[in-house]
Amino acid sequence: MKLYIDHSSPLPLHAQVEKLLRELVEQPEYQQGEFLPKEVDMAKMLGVSRNTIRQATNKLEYEGLLIRKKGVGTIVTHKTITTQLESWHSFTQEMNDKGISFINYQVSASLEAMSEKIAQFMGLEPGAEIIKIIRLRGDSDGPFVYFESYIHPRVGLTLEEDYTQPLYELMEKKYSTFPTLSCEHISAKPATRSTAEKLNIDLGAPVLKRERFVYDPGNRPIEYNIGLYKADKFTYSINIKR
Repeated sequence: MKLYIDHSSPLPLHAQVEKLLRELVEQPEYQQGEFLPKEVDMAKMLGVSRNTIRQATNKLEYEGLLIRKKGVGTIVTHKTITTQLESWHSFTQEMNDKGISFINYQVSASLEAMSEKIAQFMGLEPGAEIIKIIRLRGDSDGPFVYFESYIHPRVGLTLEEDYTQPLYELMEKKYSTFPTLSCEHISAKPATRSTAEKLNIDLGAPVLKRERFVYDPGNRPIEYNIGLYKADKFTYSINIKR
């Protein structure tokens, strides 16, 4: 398959590269385990930067289509079933829609050095500082969900914001950044000591973990979010149409 993108097209380069990669991973040789071309080689062939290539491969990796093996290369994963929800909202919007009142037990923001995983998603260098927002929320019976949000510096948020208000509403109204796509990973896990203390549950008790990878209309990453929910408080419901 010939690798080609149109530099005169109004379609952004990273979107063209993403489309090309989606076609590439369907080729028989890559379905059978052959490694994709290296980022530096692909960038040279297409006449784009490595960051443009990485932005596209990150998207496919977090959708579960690719696996990047450090020092080895990138390969196509075996096909899995991915269910996309019709819509998604911030926690505050979800609670308001259901008429549920909640309490902010802890809200804070700080600068933190990015881990390799978060930096990879953001397309930035590991160790660079990024805003981390912590929110521990619940009702009169106690906390039932703990959130950590990491926001891309491009958005422009500062440590001085009022993070008790809905995060996406803040992004949209003050910084004209519109979250439009969320890729989510849902899993069950036993509570660590830290999580157990935050949610007032036993060590090892089941919690629902939701990872959220949020993009803007240009498919640029803007937020990585982890939510840890008390298992007896939440049910994740998915409506699927045939």
